[in-house]
Amino acid sequence: MTVDNRYFVDTNVLLSATDKDRAHHAEALAFLDEGMAGRLSLYVNGQVLREYLVVATRPQAANGLEMETADALANLRHFRKCLALLAEDGETASCLAALVDQHALVGKRIHDANIVATMRQTGLRRLKTFNPDDFRPFAHLLLE
Repeated sequence: MTVDNRYFVDTNVLLSATDKDRAHHAEALAFLDEGMAGRLSLYVNGQVLREYLVVATRPQAANGLEMETADALANLRHFRKCLALLAEDGETASCLAALVDQHALVGKRIHDANIVATMRQTGLRRLKTFNPDDFRPFAHLLLE
């Protein structure tokens, strides 16, 4: 029996790897190192990359990291060495709409549903996140 070592990586993992003051900093770095070493296959979609850039460059007063754009982009280039980018297509959009309808989602929860929709359309079942409560509505679709 083979173990599925494919993970979708949530934005908070990249932010934790960047911010030394975050509680999960060491864990995030170790997880991404496993991807860099080829022991895990790690995936993101465009949404995660955009969210990273938004938070990384946002002022600290607005819950951001207040990084220079060039530094945030350099971090993304480094992360992309172990992160494969998944496409979002019409099927992903249809899956997202179904999840939003099924779970009566509003606001920021729709971002989480888009991650799950992307995962479903690409056959991924494992998610690395430091905010597991955000994904509780979709627990039946994900592996622990």
